[in-house]
Amino acid sequence: MIRFIKITILFIATTLSLQANNTPEKQDLIDVTGRVIDEISGIGLEFATVAFLDLNNKVINGTITDRGGNYKMSIEPGIYNIRFEYIGFKTQTLKNQNLQQNTLLKTIKLSESAETLDEIVVRAETTEVEIRLDKKVYNIGKDLTVGGATVGDALDNVPSVTVDADGAISLRGNQNVRILINGRPSAIAGFGSTDALQSLPADAIERVEVITSPSARYDAEGTAGILNIILRKDKVLGFNGSIQVNYREPTGYGGTGNVNYRTKKFNIFNTTSFNVRNSPGQGVFRNQFFSSSVVNPLVIETRDIDRNDVSLNTNLGMEYYLNKKSSITTSFFYSEGEDEDKTINITDEFNPDNELAVTRTRIEDETEDDSNYQISLNYINRFNDDGHVLTADLQYGIDNEGETSLIAERNTFPAIEELPSEFITTDEEGNEFLAQVDYVFPINENQQFEAGYRGNFEETTTDFVVNEQLIPGGEFIKNDSLSNIFTYTENVNALYTQYGNKFGKFSFLAGLRFEHTRLAGEVSAADVDNADNLVINFDNDYPGLFPTLNLNYEISDNENITFGYNRRINRPRGRFVNPFPSRSSEANIFQGNPNLNPAFANAFDIGYLKKWGKTLTLTSSVYYQLETDAFERIQEDTGLQTPNGIPIIRTIPINLSTNERIGFELGLLYNPTKWLRVNGSFNFFQFTTEGDFNGIDYGAQNTSYFSRLSTKVSLPYKIEWQTNAIYRGPTNNAQTRNEDILFLNVAFSKDIFNDKATIAINIRDVFNSRKRLTYTETDTFISDSELQFRVRTFNLSFIYRFNQKKEKTRNNDRDNGDDDF
Repeated sequence: MIRFIKITILFIATTLSLQANNTPEKQDLIDVTGRVIDEISGIGLEFATVAFLDLNNKVINGTITDRGGNYKMSIEPGIYNIRFEYIGFKTQTLKNQNLQQNTLLKTIKLSESAETLDEIVVRAETTEVEIRLDKKVYNIGKDLTVGGATVGDALDNVPSVTVDADGAISLRGNQNVRILINGRPSAIAGFGSTDALQSLPADAIERVEVITSPSARYDAEGTAGILNIILRKDKVLGFNGSIQVNYREPTGYGGTGNVNYRTKKFNIFNTTSFNVRNSPGQGVFRNQFFSSSVVNPLVIETRDIDRNDVSLNTNLGMEYYLNKKSSITTSFFYSEGEDEDKTINITDEFNPDNELAVTRTRIEDETEDDSNYQISLNYINRFNDDGHVLTADLQYGIDNEGETSLIAERNTFPAIEELPSEFITTDEEGNEFLAQVDYVFPINENQQFEAGYRGNFEETTTDFVVNEQLIPGGEFIKNDSLSNIFTYTENVNALYTQYGNKFGKFSFLAGLRFEHTRLAGEVSAADVDNADNLVINFDNDYPGLFPTLNLNYEISDNENITFGYNRRINRPRGRFVNPFPSRSSEANIFQGNPNLNPAFANAFDIGYLKKWGKTLTLTSSVYYQLETDAFERIQEDTGLQTPNGIPIIRTIPINLSTNERIGFELGLLYNPTKWLRVNGSFNFFQFTTEGDFNGIDYGAQNTSYFSRLSTKVSLPYKIEWQTNAIYRGPTNNAQTRNEDILFLNVAFSKDIFNDKATIAINIRDVFNSRKRLTYTETDTFISDSELQFRVRTFNLSFIYRFNQKKEKTRNNDRDNGDDDF
C-alpha cells in the first residue's frame, strides 16, 4: 500500500512537471486510450492508475481512469511497460508495448486481491463532495456531522440543497425536486413525500447525487432537478461490514449494522438500523385581524411540541452473477415506525383595548404507525466490455400509515371551562409498481445510443374520519361534512431515446423523452362542503414531450464549459389536491386544491469547472428557468370562524401563471495541506412570479441567497475536526417574508483499535439558532410566527469495522440511473 501511494505521488509530480515543461511540438505526441474494468462484474473502475514506464521501469508519465474506467494519455512514441493498479486489486502490466501511432489498447480486467484486503487502510481522504459534469456527488460516510442523523439531516449539508423546518427539501431554492432511490422512484422515499426520509438513517445510504441538468434517461418530474439517493452495497470479496451505535441528547439512541458477503458467484448485502428519537420543538404564532366582526382582534398561539419516534429499517439483497457478463439482483426493503407526539397549544385572545380576554389550552395527542415494504428485481447483461448494456427492473412497494389524534380543549381564563373534544383518525394505504428497461449501445469509441421505457403506477387511499363531541364529556359523533375517503392515482408511462457523440474536445448528449401522465382523484363523503366550487372528482391526462441537451467543451484536462437544457414537469402530490382541510390547528389549516394542474418548466444551465491540481477545484454555473402554472402556497381568510369566534386562516396551493427564476452558483474545494480540507458553496437567485387567485394579485419578486462553509482539520493522534456553517438569506413571496437563518454544526472523531473503530461526537445547531421566522400581511390580517422544529442536539457514536477498509473504493454500478457517456 505504501508503494502504491508513493507511485501515485510520483505520477502526479511527474505529470505536473511534464505539463510545466510542455513545448508547442504537440504534433509529435500520440494518444493511447483504453479501459480498466472489474473482472467479475465488468464495471469500469474509476480512479485506477495507468503508469507508462520505460524499459528500466522508470515512470515516464501516468494518468487515472474516469468514472467509466476509460483513460486517455498523450505521450511520445516509444516502447513502454504499462502498469495498471487499483486499491485492493491485483496489479497488471503490459510489457514491451511498441507505441508509434494513436493506439487503442485492449481492455484490462483487474481481479480483487483478497490476501491484501485486511492490510488496506486508506488514510488520505477525498473531499466530501465530488464534482462531475452533470452532478455533484455527496459522500455521506465522509461527513462527521451526520453521525446518528437522518437522511433529511444529511441532505441539509449538501451544496445547492436546503431542508426547512417542516422537512421540505429545496434544490437551488426550489421545492419542486424529484427524490429517487438508486435512480428510481421508490416507496422508500414515501411515494413522493419526504416524510420517510426523516426516519431513514443517514448511515443506510452511501451517497447523494445532485442532478441539476438531467438527461432524457431520468424522469421529467421535478422542475428544480433530481436528488438521487444511493443505498449502501459493498463490492469487496469475502465477509465484511460495520456496526455503529449512537446516543443522543435530547434522549435518543440507536444502532446500524452494515454487512456484506461476496464470492465470485454472488454478493449478499444488508443494512439494518434501529433508532429511538426524542425531538422537542416550539413555536409562537401572532395573528392581528382588521375585521370589525372579530370580537378579539389579536390572537397569540404558543406551541410546544414533543415528538417521540421509534423506527426500524432494513435493506436485504443478493446479487447473483449468472456469468461474467450478466447478473440478477433482488432486494427487499422494510421499514416500520411508531411515533407518539404531543402538542400543547396555548391561545391568548386580546380585545380591542389590548386586554387579555380569553386563554385557551388545546392539547393534541397524536400516535402514528407506519410501515413500508418494497421488493425489487434487477437484471443486467453486459454484452461486451465497451459499455453495451441491457438492464431491466421490476419494483413493487406498499406504504401503510395509520394516525390517530385526540384533541382536547379548555378555557383557563377568565374561568376554567371544559370544551368539546375531537378524535381524528387517518388511515393511508399506498401501492406502487414500476417496470423499467434501459438499453445502451456504444456505436464506436465516441458515439453512444440509448433507449428505454419506464412505467410507474401509484395509488394512494386516505380514509379521514373526524369525530366530535357536541358537549364536553359527551360521546363522539362522526362529522360527515369533514370525514371522507380520498383516492389518488398517478400513472406515468415514459419512452426515451438519446444519442451522444464526441468530436475532439467537444461532446454532446441529446435526448427526447415522452411521458403520458394520468392523474385521478375520487372523494367519497356523506356531505361534501364545496363552497369554493372545487372539482372534487377528476381524471385528467397530460401527454408531453421533454427534450434534453447537454454540451461539454474541454478547454484542457482540468478545465471545461458545459451547457444543459431540459424541459420538466411538476405533478401535484396527493396532499396538494385533497380538498379536505387538515385539523392540526383549529384556526390555521392546510387545504389541498383539486383544481391544481401540473406545472411545466424550461431550464437552462451554463457551467464552468477549473481544477488546479488536487489543491483547488472551482465550479460555477448560471441558470435560468421559466415555469408555467407554477405552484404557490397562499394564505387567505376563509370568512369562517371557529366555535370560539376565531377567524380561520387557510393555506392552499394554487397555480400561478409563471415563475421566472435566474441564479448563480459557485463552489470551491480547497485542500491546501494534508491536514486541512475546505468546501464552500454560494447560491444566489432571483425569481419573479405572476398570477392571481380569487381576484387577488399574488405577483411578487424575490431575491435571496444561501451559502455553506465546511472545514475538516486533521489533528494529531488521528483526531478529525469538522465544522459546517450554513446561512440562508431572507426570502419572500407576495404575502410572506421569511427571515434569514444562520446555524452551525461541529463534530470530532478519533480512530482507535488500529483504525478498525472510530468514536465521534457531533453537535447540530450549536447556538440553537435554527428557527423559522415569518411575517405575512394581507388586507384582512397580519400574521407573524417563530417556529423551531427541533432544538440543539448532541450525538455520540461508535463504529467498528471488520474486514473493511475505512474509506471504501467507489461502487461504479451502471444500473443506478447514472449517465456514463
